[in-house]
Amino acid sequence: MSLEAPYANLDPNMVLKAVEELGFRCDGRILALNSYENRVYQLGIEDGAFVVVKFYRPERWSDEGIIEEHLFSQELVEHDLPIVAPLAVQGATLHKHYGFRFAVFRRRGGRWPELLEKEERALMGRFVGRIHSVGATASFQYRQDISIQRMGQEAAEYVLQSDWVPPHLSTNYELITSQLINMISDLFNLAGDFRQTRIHGDCHPGNVLWTDNGPHFVDLDDCLTGPAVQDLWLFLSGNRESQSSQLKDLLEGYNQFYDFDYRELHLIEPLRTLRMIHYTAWIARRWNDPAFPKAFPWFAENKYWEEHILALKEQIAVLAEQPLDLV
Repeated sequence: MSLEAPYANLDPNMVLKAVEELGFRCDGRILALNSYENRVYQLGIEDGAFVVVKFYRPERWSDEGIIEEHLFSQELVEHDLPIVAPLAVQGATLHKHYGFRFAVFRRRGGRWPELLEKEERALMGRFVGRIHSVGATASFQYRQDISIQRMGQEAAEYVLQSDWVPPHLSTNYELITSQLINMISDLFNLAGDFRQTRIHGDCHPGNVLWTDNGPHFVDLDDCLTGPAVQDLWLFLSGNRESQSSQLKDLLEGYNQFYDFDYRELHLIEPLRTLRMIHYTAWIARRWNDPAFPKAFPWFAENKYWEEHILALKEQIAVLAEQPLDLV
């Protein structure tokens, strides 16, 4: 299997055969779902139902790391949380087929949450608080954690060393990312000895499906150890005043199930900045996967790098501001 094109041999017939070997009787309906890191398909079953199958990117996680994700999902389900957890089939949740590792899930419907109303934000906060209350009862052994070194320093170095930054912008990129990483480190220190626990890790609206009964959470592929606010700030949008109001509503629900450490307010913009740096490095690292040039054609254009560096430069001013005011 070539890691430059890790899914080159994963055709529809192989997908169907992998699932049928577990005992599912597929009816031939197959739909590729929107996913770049992994490959995800919706398959029709002969009884009219659907399952969703996720094929994990080779060499990204160890088997132990994937199983730890599955166990966390199941633990949350056991606490009556609306998590889409992998199905246990033939006594296992992680399966292998011709070198590919995969898991099977029930299909769940819903829409992305807009969280326009105070009550919706409070409800979302309650669910995130419940996730963290369970997450705090144990620790990950094989998953990653929020790391300035990994998400900031190493990511920026990779982008520079792989010659993605246009030559006339590389010095600016290096200086700006270096300054940002120093500022992020200072703000992490200012937040002090904040708690780190098992969290969703990528809890943005695209990983939440909203129904008339409320949300259910999907894709714990990025679950890790980190501060609670990582699972909250991605729901914030707009100007500072709007974000403060939204966060107050989220925390109104959150604090009913888990106590938020308000020192973590210092981490919101540092975490946002780390995500910006890391996201760019993620695309750069995956560029040899044919799906990435098709999905992100703008990544190879000077305009992208000019705008990215400008956005990073603006974060310098944002990091110098006081944290959101929740009074």
